[in-house]
Parts: sequence; C-alpha cells; structure tokens
Amino acid sequence: MSALYLGVDLGSSGLRLTVLAEASAPGGHPDDPLLSRQAPYPGRFEDPEAWRQGLIELLTAVPAEIRRRVRAIAIDGTSGTLLGCRADGCLLPPPLEQALPYHLACAEQAGAIAALLEPAPGGWTDHPAASVSGSLARALRLLDLAREAGCGPGLVLRHQADWLMGWLLDDWRWGEEGNNVRLGWDLQQGGWLAGVAKGLGSGRLPRIRSSGSLLGPLSGSTATRLGLPGDCQVVAGSTDANAAVLAADPQTGDGIAVLGTTLVLKQFVAAPLAGAGLSNHRVAGRWLAGGASNAGAGVLGRFFDDERIAELSRQIAPGRPTGLTLVPLSRKGERFPVDDPELEPILEPRPVSDARYLQALLEGLTAIEAAGWQRLRQLGAPDLRRVISVGGGARNSQWRAMRSRALGIPVLNRPKRTAALGMALLARASFRMEVETPPLRP
Repeated sequence: MSALYLGVDLGSSGLRLTVLAEASAPGGHPDDPLLSRQAPYPGRFEDPEAWRQGLIELLTAVPAEIRRRVRAIAIDGTSGTLLGCRADGCLLPPPLEQALPYHLACAEQAGAIAALLEPAPGGWTDHPAASVSGSLARALRLLDLAREAGCGPGLVLRHQADWLMGWLLDDWRWGEEGNNVRLGWDLQQGGWLAGVAKGLGSGRLPRIRSSGSLLGPLSGSTATRLGLPGDCQVVAGSTDANAAVLAADPQTGDGIAVLGTTLVLKQFVAAPLAGAGLSNHRVAGRWLAGGASNAGAGVLGRFFDDERIAELSRQIAPGRPTGLTLVPLSRKGERFPVDDPELEPILEPRPVSDARYLQALLEGLTAIEAAGWQRLRQLGAPDLRRVISVGGGARNSQWRAMRSRALGIPVLNRPKRTAALGMALLARASFRMEVETPPLRP
C-alpha cells in the first residue's frame, strides 16, 4: 500500500485535515485528495485543550487503515495566537491557561515594544513585531499577567501550531519560523531580534526551524492516541495563510486572497517589503509579503448562515452597487491594510432587503481587499496579473465577479485548495526529499 501524508489546519473557525497519497497514486492530486475532514473546536478557540482534543476527535473519525499508512504530518495555525506554558507543554493556572488570540491588540504595550525594538537596525517601527496587534505585544501582556499571578518563572511562549506540534513530539523546544515572525524572529538574519531575546528572555523563546524541516517521529504515546504509525515524521508546518499559498500553487504575477474568517492577502516579491501591519515570510524558497485584516467572511456569520448566504448571493447584481460604505470588521481594531487598533466597524445602515445588506457587506470586504493590494504596490510589490482565491469565500461566484470588477483583473476561485491541503503537500514534499536525498559520504 502506498504511503500517505497528513496535513492539519488549525483555523480560526475550526480544524481541517487532508490526506494525500503519493503524487502518482489515486488520491495524490491536489484537486482530488484521498480524504478531507473538518470540525469545529470542541471548546473555545483560545483553549489549547480544544486544539488537542479537536485533533484527536477529527483523526479518530479517519478509517484506521488510512491512519496506519501516514508517513508524515504537518500542522499550520493562526500565526498570532500565543500561549504561555511550561517547558513540558503543561498549561498554567487561570487566567493563563488560555491563549491570547491572533486578533487581540495590546495597546498598553506600545512603550515596552519601543524599548525592546529601538536598538534594532533600520526602521524597527516597520518590523512585524512592532505592532500592538502582533505577537510581541501579546507576549508582553502574558508576562505581565504571569508576574501578577506569581507563575512567571519557567514560563515559555509558544504559538498555536508550535504548541500542538510539541504535543506530537512530546518535545516543546521547537518553533516554526513563519509562526514566530511577529514575535521577533528575523528571517533575514536567521535569529531573534536582540532586544526581543534580551527583553523576553531567550529561554522563553522556541528554537526555530524552517518550514518543511523534519523534526522527528511522533512520540509513542501520541502515536497510540492518534492511531498513527510510531515512525510517522513530524514536519515543521507554517501559518494558516502560508499553507493556503502552498495549496494554491501561484505563478508569476499571481496574488493569493485567503477568504476565510479573516481576509489575508499574499504576494511573492523579489525582496522583503517594509510597512506597518505587513509580514514577510520565506515560502518555497521565495519571499512572500502580505497582511491580514480583521475583516473577513466571518462577520457574515453574525447575520446569515451558509445556506442563507448562498441563497441571497444568487439575488445579487454585482454590476449594480448598493452605494453603502460599510467597514465589516469583526471587532474594533484593524491590522492591514491599515494598522489601527482603534478603528471601529461600520455595519449600518442595514437595508430592509437581506440580499442588499449582504451585497453591501461584500462590497465593504472588496474595498478592503482593493486597498490591501494597493498598499502592497505602494510598498514595492509588482503589479498583479490575476488573483487566486482560496478559503470558504472562494465558493461565492457573485463575490468573485464583484472583486474582479473592483480590481480590474481576473479573479480565480479555488475553494478546494485549502490550508490543510497545503500542509499535506508540504509533508509529502519534505518526506520525499528526506528519503530521496542520498547520505553524505564520510
């Protein structure tokens, strides 16, 4: 039986997994994977036990004969969701047993961030860690809370995917580079910013490995719990947005729009870009620049369920704008295309017609997307030839037409190219590279 590869996505709305076979076998093509599953978290998004238990439950539903053939697993997560825990992964007592979510801004930490980053060379204010909406701000809040609770000694900082990856290995030393950029990891220098390492304490920070690195086999207890082989390799994953880029397989001139709970825009560039609210990552050996808005398709769920959105969308005429100017943020505060923790949502006036209101919300999201692409161009990104859409919102053809009209370029929807698929592709490529690379001669 051919080997299989497992990708897991810890998204903002739930967990997803994809199983891929070898490229030449049935179930090995990205558009037709062997198996895909999804489920909501069995608890609050901020609860790490919900991440772990959700993975256990989701994998338990996969037939045992499939699980026994998995050779490698990779996990992505919401990159800014940060947890304080012990070095052995154990959770701290309340109120620190919960993670601080990716969308949480900590404006009170602005002065502390400046003190840590000012020694950094160049324009430190443009570093992704400089924003009060970034992981560094949340780390500083966690340390303040830990000091107040008397549990600061021995605390380490781990992002969502890194913490669950630690459970797979029974080894919480590691962190994947992309998940830690907004905490102060410098991709160009290959190290932590000096002020961050000194201010937070280097012992609190993970040892960073690049995306796609093989970290070792599953621990025996985890393999038994998940029904996976004991020699299944754990691969350092990525952020959820970068995973979606891997799945989309963009070509030169393509932009990637992740239309999930939040709106994320990504584009390959020749060199890193500098700007507030912007992040640069290394994906498949190339620089990937972009940003994530706090607006997104998630706000639509406040007003309509998926079935109702599909029904109302069929009544929308993309060529006849509503004339309303809504700002469909999920809560106060924005990260990109503007970095403003005080920006307020605008969700009114609400028309009598539900179809008209849905169109106005989609127009607001489209305006944010257009501003995001414009911001990337202003900072030095090349012109776009087309945009590839992934995520749940990529199923909406009326929204696609609306976006294409506003952007003036073709927009392609690829809803099957999920972040979980991106992680399965990464697990397969990393495992095959390890197997096929000949050992060095002594």
